[in-house]
Amino acid sequence: MTKQSLEQKLNATGNTVDMLRNSQIGAYIYPVVPPEFSNWRDEQRAWRETAVLFDQSHHMAELMIEGPDALKLISHLGINSFANFPVNRAKQFVPVSHSGHVIGDVILFHLAESQYLIVGRAPTINWVEFHGQTSGYDVKLDRDDRSPSRPGGKPVVRRRYRYQIQGPNAWKILEKVNGGPLADVKFFNMDTMNIGGRRVRTLRHGMSGAPGLEIFGPYEEGDEIRNVILEAGEEFGLRQVGARAYATNTLESGWIPSPLPAVYTDERMKPFREWLGADSYEATGSIGGSFVSDNIEDYYLTPYELGYGPFVKFDHDFIGRAALEKIADKPHRRKVTFAWNQDDVAKVFQSLFDPSADNYKYIDLPLSNYASSNYDMVVKNGRTIGLSMFSGYSHNERTMLSLGTVEPDVEVGDVLTLVWGEPDGGTRKTTVERHRQLEIRVKVAPVPYARDAREAYADSWRTRQTA
Repeated sequence: MTKQSLEQKLNATGNTVDMLRNSQIGAYIYPVVPPEFSNWRDEQRAWRETAVLFDQSHHMAELMIEGPDALKLISHLGINSFANFPVNRAKQFVPVSHSGHVIGDVILFHLAESQYLIVGRAPTINWVEFHGQTSGYDVKLDRDDRSPSRPGGKPVVRRRYRYQIQGPNAWKILEKVNGGPLADVKFFNMDTMNIGGRRVRTLRHGMSGAPGLEIFGPYEEGDEIRNVILEAGEEFGLRQVGARAYATNTLESGWIPSPLPAVYTDERMKPFREWLGADSYEATGSIGGSFVSDNIEDYYLTPYELGYGPFVKFDHDFIGRAALEKIADKPHRRKVTFAWNQDDVAKVFQSLFDPSADNYKYIDLPLSNYASSNYDMVVKNGRTIGLSMFSGYSHNERTMLSLGTVEPDVEVGDVLTLVWGEPDGGTRKTTVERHRQLEIRVKVAPVPYARDAREAYADSWRTRQTA
């Protein structure tokens, strides 16, 4: 029996927006890692006050790309420049569709000559694998999918473990584990260190605003490596971060993880839709929120809107280049943080105790997303001027925050209105109860929201909105 494709599913459904808004896949799960090791409030505090261990071994897919044409493949798909990308360096890799809209983003590691590893969510992995398989490139591909959302008690095995040690005390812990000072490599450069007698590859990172490292190696060594780190970190207040708190770090550091992949329209994208299965991320994912349009393309975003403008380099030919060249010098929506009004948020929780009326849409804590891709309207004087796309609570800031995009003339400090909840009582998603919508005041704030992260990332994409 021939496997059904995304293209066939779209043709059978007829309305792509309706299909995705009513997807039955449920909430996006960060698998395997326990929800909490202590409690999510203290785990959030730890990346600001002491140090944390993030276990990233399970929620991301990986694709190893090797061979003479590996760089040619990557360069043809990415908006990034590869004019200077030596071994032992990494970068945030962003491909776009033929129309110039973002498919996703991943971290790209240059591990060895003609050997690259991309790590992240499925849409970009799918796009690169498709071209690697079908476009005549001389490459070898090895895919390692993310761990199952619900393992059901079955063993989970990955190619590699992946941890991050972050926070103000991270460097002290790492030097203790290493048995001496670490090389002071630059941001997104790789090196090695000693952990329990093993040489481990490292990536200089700083998700929480202070110097830290991402480390990775063979999965079977993961428990051993983690135990050494935890023992060394005990005196420095190291905490393991569970799945509940993990994703909320981005609210403070400013990365929007899950824009809708721009793959559902355009005849030039049809071969990819025919390659994708009806069980793929793109076919089963969900859209949630108050923003509703019958045109799926209204959910697409350009690199400029997501803060990736500095990445766009026209020094090479890549899919989507012509489309981006046409808009490069035009005004763009830009990425911001929204700080939610506390009194308005309190109304949502108060509705849980009012038996005389329908509830407002529940705000889950600390992460409040209830779909794969989230789109809430942000309005001013009745006109939609932005989108809120990733929301949750920061115990460090004592406030609800969300990341999104706004029109160019919106300024930091402006107070706008976010429409929380879906129209007409809500969609048929399993994560949506019957509810009524509520207008929540939000103040436009910088990206990143956390001052420490904003200052530490002064020379990175997180703060630079334009090239």
